[in-house]
Amino acid sequence: MAKGKITPEFKIIRDMEKCVSCQVCHRVCSNDAHLYDPDAGEVTSEDSRCVGCHFCETLCPTGALTIRRNPSEIKLNALWSGRALEDITRQSSTGGVLLTGMGNDRPFPVYFDHLLLNASQVTNPSIDPLREPMELRTYLGGKPDRLEIKEGQKPEEVLKSFLSSQISLETPILFSAMSYGSISLNAVKSLAKAAREAGTLWNTGEGGLHPDLYPFGPHLVVQVASGRFGVHQEYLEAGAAIEIKIGQGAKPGIGGHLPGEKVTEQISRTRMIPEGTDALSPAPHHDIYSIEDLKQLIFALKEAVRYRKPVGVKIAAVHNVAPIASGIVRAGADFVVIDGLRGGTGAAPRVIRDHVGIPIELAISVVDQRLREEGQRNRASLIAAGGFRNSADVVKAVALGADAVYVGTAALVALGCHVCQKCYTGKCNWGIATQDPYLTKRLNPEIGARRLVNLLRAWSLEIKEMLGGMGINALESLRGNREQLRAVGLAETDMKILGVKPAGEAW
Repeated sequence: MAKGKITPEFKIIRDMEKCVSCQVCHRVCSNDAHLYDPDAGEVTSEDSRCVGCHFCETLCPTGALTIRRNPSEIKLNALWSGRALEDITRQSSTGGVLLTGMGNDRPFPVYFDHLLLNASQVTNPSIDPLREPMELRTYLGGKPDRLEIKEGQKPEEVLKSFLSSQISLETPILFSAMSYGSISLNAVKSLAKAAREAGTLWNTGEGGLHPDLYPFGPHLVVQVASGRFGVHQEYLEAGAAIEIKIGQGAKPGIGGHLPGEKVTEQISRTRMIPEGTDALSPAPHHDIYSIEDLKQLIFALKEAVRYRKPVGVKIAAVHNVAPIASGIVRAGADFVVIDGLRGGTGAAPRVIRDHVGIPIELAISVVDQRLREEGQRNRASLIAAGGFRNSADVVKAVALGADAVYVGTAALVALGCHVCQKCYTGKCNWGIATQDPYLTKRLNPEIGARRLVNLLRAWSLEIKEMLGGMGINALESLRGNREQLRAVGLAETDMKILGVKPAGEAW
């Protein structure tokens, strides 16, 4: 009989001298990795069920638990790795698509780690951000080629040029699209409260807007995806901006899927679909098959909100991302979101996540350069997304051409996520990627919002420090300024695409 062996990914180590059989681990584990035997009065563990979320380890009152990678390994083989063998074993047993959550975990080069920032010295002195003004405020939206002023008019009537709707951000960091359904309502509330307090925006994703969240509309980007879930006039009016989702970095070219077991009564009302049914977003928008079609939708949405809100388009970073973005700007988009292959997701086929798309560093660079060459860089703002881990990544993205960045995984980590990549199961022990009412209670929105605000504040302070070190007092002066970057350990082709010089080369 043919039977494949799947080695547990993690090993639960229980120190029996410390364990008091309090059953905390047994009660809190949503994956049933801890079993209690009432006859023996002992708690045991099942390694094969552990997903490495470390929730039990965190809550163990006596510190008796340690979660480690399983040291058991198959014979080393550069081609036939343990993961490759296990994938074949699983698919030959089930005949299904292998799903995963979060971002790409393959060892592709992280170009941000090969880019170094400049610093001022004698001829261009640095700036002390604690004692001198430092401007991080960012405006998203198209800008005219020039501003014409009316002579002798009242202050509120001096502008003669038409200026499209703009969004003001106190920091160049937004919370990425994560729908109610893929994450819990408490997680969404945490993002919404934090965005309002920090003066930035959060994104609904393609899941519509829960009634409790309408008060946060002035700090909201509402998304219009192919499934049109929860899209109606009140929804469009609620947000500060509208985003048409064409693609995302974790799964370029394919649609979305929220399993029916996650579609609770509240989610069914929010998404306007029957309770318990799968929420399927088709890969294409069935009214968009050309740039001309996209232009019609952009202006239909602008008409719907009487041109009071900017309308943008989100695409995945793919090989021809520069001409695609150029066409989107020509179609009238006020901002373009580009999501790289390290972007997170609630659920995606692993083969798509791991093998489709390109890194955000390359994508944002070629788009910025293309728009500058065509003389239309000012017509739309660029927002980069897909794997931003710290403030240095943000600063480098701005130097490569981004106006602002979306953060998703980093925000979830601030809420407690341990990136176990099992979001699609709906069993998140941290109360984030789940709709289980018992689990969602573990995330307090007030505490979550406070942690997110702290994260944005910390990153913003570090961005000011880096700008000051470069002798720059406004983020605007860094945007697209590749002379402030130098590359280490990159091939000549990489540097050409990024538009940067090697370290050691002068201005």
